[in-house]
Amino acid sequence: MLRRNRNVKIVATLGPASSDYPTIKALFEAGADVFRLNMSHGTHDDIRARHEIIRDLEVEMERPICVLADLQGPKLRCGTFKNGPEMLAEGAAFRFDLQDAPGDGTRVRLPHPEIFAALEAGSTLLVNDGKIRLSVTDRSDSHADCVVEVGGEISDRKGINVPDVLLPLAALSDKDRKDLEFVCELGVDWLALSFVQRAQDVIEARDLTQGRAAIMSKIEKPAAVRAFDEILDASDAIMVARGDLGVELPVHTLPPIQKSLVRKCRRVGKPVIVATQMMESMISSPVPTRAEVSDVAQAIYEGADAVMLSAESAAGDYPIEAVTTMSNVAVSVEEDDIYRQVIEASRTPSKQSVGEAITAAAREVAETTDVKAICCFTHSGTTASLMSREKPKVPIIALTPKPRTARRLTMTWGLHCVVTPEVERFKMAVVNAARAAKAGGFGEDTDFIVVTAGVPFNTPGSTNILRVAPLDEQKIFAGGPE
Repeated sequence: MLRRNRNVKIVATLGPASSDYPTIKALFEAGADVFRLNMSHGTHDDIRARHEIIRDLEVEMERPICVLADLQGPKLRCGTFKNGPEMLAEGAAFRFDLQDAPGDGTRVRLPHPEIFAALEAGSTLLVNDGKIRLSVTDRSDSHADCVVEVGGEISDRKGINVPDVLLPLAALSDKDRKDLEFVCELGVDWLALSFVQRAQDVIEARDLTQGRAAIMSKIEKPAAVRAFDEILDASDAIMVARGDLGVELPVHTLPPIQKSLVRKCRRVGKPVIVATQMMESMISSPVPTRAEVSDVAQAIYEGADAVMLSAESAAGDYPIEAVTTMSNVAVSVEEDDIYRQVIEASRTPSKQSVGEAITAAAREVAETTDVKAICCFTHSGTTASLMSREKPKVPIIALTPKPRTARRLTMTWGLHCVVTPEVERFKMAVVNAARAAKAGGFGEDTDFIVVTAGVPFNTPGSTNILRVAPLDEQKIFAGGPE
């Protein structure tokens, strides 16, 4: 059974460069724990084929593999241009409108009437990832007149950002709704929502998923940063998507925002991914820049559950090398004494429930005695997530009879997920934990583990037992009936 030698997880996006079985298997063996299916690219047939490969690989590797489907969201794009790309000069006038005619150097179509209604004089429009900046001088329900503040080349269907306006857009486009239903029926584990602005966006998606996938909110709008506490409460996980966030906010504000969002996620025990441009240069280079390595390391030092590769693994020339490099950085950071000091200094002290008290006690026992692992029995995943929040020094084995729970938990920091048979007695739970620990190479018969579980069994959120147990089954059974 394959065992990772790090706690942080790696998310690899699949695409044209990584769509066949050998490549996806190589990505997994190099260190990818979660595979992201980007619904902005590829047909449903493409997505289905990649999902089937992952599930076949899961059987071969005898290890749960997590699948994340990322919805496109209401991305704003301009129309096309009659004569190809146009140069917008600083100080020039430019109009966005609803006309169907192809654009030119003075205007272009923006097919979103609701945007014009929300704009006002002084609003900022950013084009092509912020390379072009325009300020609104006048608007109506059918157009916005602007002055170019920062010029540049504008061309067909370039993305447009409106950083200082809460956009009156539906959280899910018609395409998103169709994609959502498709991937939920397919059986993905996580659903990522793009351009979330408010908690209601998450609630709407949850109503549509009906429990078929966990909900991850991507934080890539200033409005989402302002409403983060409410969005976090409504979500199962968070992705700090720094691409559009870095366009719509001053780039120098990103590091403290990232640190704050990661810390808040850790406090409530919900997974958080740091994403976008982590190793961007490896799209075309076999080695990253030193700055990219430091960026990945910083996210790991902060305690993020996962770090993500986008185009690097989906469309780059070196997808395997990108995963390998990211994994090596993670191992190096986690071996650093300063990493452990940072993690412990930022640990959440809250013990508001029996489950939280049990997981905190399990960590303390593991750190003051010579145990090799903490084994958590979980149905819903809550106990394992709480154990992950504690960030113990020893490995965490999450045991569950539910394959869907095991797959979903694979994205969470430090969890080595194992599908185990249903048990009725705590003693058999301990036996199964001992077997899983030995099979995973965590210890031998002479070693001990910490086991947490809830009695009665098969009841979500009932964790109420902690035991230090030997890995020797004969000694477990010699302990008397339970």
